[in-house]
Amino acid sequence: MRPAGDPTRASCRRARGIRTGLALLCLALVPDRAWAQTACADFGAGGVLPTLVRPALAVRTHLLCNRAYAVLASGVSRGPLWSAEHLTAAAVVAAGALPRTGTFAADPRLPPSDRAEIDDFRRSGYDRGHMAPSGDMADDAAQQESFLLSNIVPQAGDLNRGIWAGIEEAVRNLARRDGDLYVVTGPAFHARDLSRIGGHVLVPTSTWKAVYDPARNGAGVYVCRNRAVRPTCNEVTVDTLIRVVGIDPFPALPDAVKTARFDLPHPDAGPADRRTRQQMREIERLWRRWLKG
Repeated sequence: MRPAGDPTRASCRRARGIRTGLALLCLALVPDRAWAQTACADFGAGGVLPTLVRPALAVRTHLLCNRAYAVLASGVSRGPLWSAEHLTAAAVVAAGALPRTGTFAADPRLPPSDRAEIDDFRRSGYDRGHMAPSGDMADDAAQQESFLLSNIVPQAGDLNRGIWAGIEEAVRNLARRDGDLYVVTGPAFHARDLSRIGGHVLVPTSTWKAVYDPARNGAGVYVCRNRAVRPTCNEVTVDTLIRVVGIDPFPALPDAVKTARFDLPHPDAGPADRRTRQQMREIERLWRRWLKG
C-alpha cells in the first residue's frame, strides 16, 4: 500500500489537466482500485464515482482514469459498464471548436482476454457507439481517449446517429446554460439470450445517460432501446435506473433527488422528432407496466 503522500497518486490526480500520456498510465502506476478511484473522483458527483449495486456486474472489471472521463470496463461484456464525466460549459465551448479526428483503438491497459478489438466490430452491422461522447472532449488528446474501445459499445446505427446524438447535444446545451453537469453513460443488458459481435463483445439491449444538474439539484436518466428499426427513448428517475440496471450513477446524492422526476431537455432528432416524442411516451408506459410486474 502506498503512503498517503505518495507522488504517483498526486500525479494521477493531476493527470486530467496536463497534455501528456500520464492519464493513460494511471492504471499501471496505481494497481490498487482504491487509488484509481481517488484519482478519478472528480468525475463523480460529490467526489464519488458510480457504484455497482448488483454484485454480478463486478466480475472482471477495470477502473480506468482518462483526461476527461473515468470508465469502468468489463471483461465479461468487453466494453464499458459506465463512463463518468464532469461536463463544464467551458469544456463544451472548447469541444465545439474542435474537429473530430479520433481513431478507434483497443485499450492497451486491458488484458487481451478482457478487451474488445477493432476486428470485433467489422461487418457486425453495429456502429461503434461512444458512451463518453467525443463531442464532449475539449482537446485532441482527450478526444483520442474517447475513441478507445473501453468507452465503446455496439450501437444500432439509427440510434447512434439519430436520437442518441440528439440526447448528447441536448446535454451539452444544458451544460452551456447551467454551467456544469455530472453525466454518467452506460449500456444495459436485459435479454435472456444476449448476442455478441466478433464472438466476444456483448450487444446491449439499451443504452442510458444519467444527468445531475447541480444548479437545479435535479437528476434524471435517458434510456434508449438499442434496436435497428425505430429505436425509442424514455426518461426515468435515477432510482428506476438503479433498480432495473443495477448501477447507481450518483451514490453521493440523497434519495430525494434520485426518486424525483427531473425535467431533462428533449433531444432534437430532426424530421423524426415528432414521431420520437410519441414513441417516448409509449415506451414510458411500457416501462411503468413492466416495473409493476
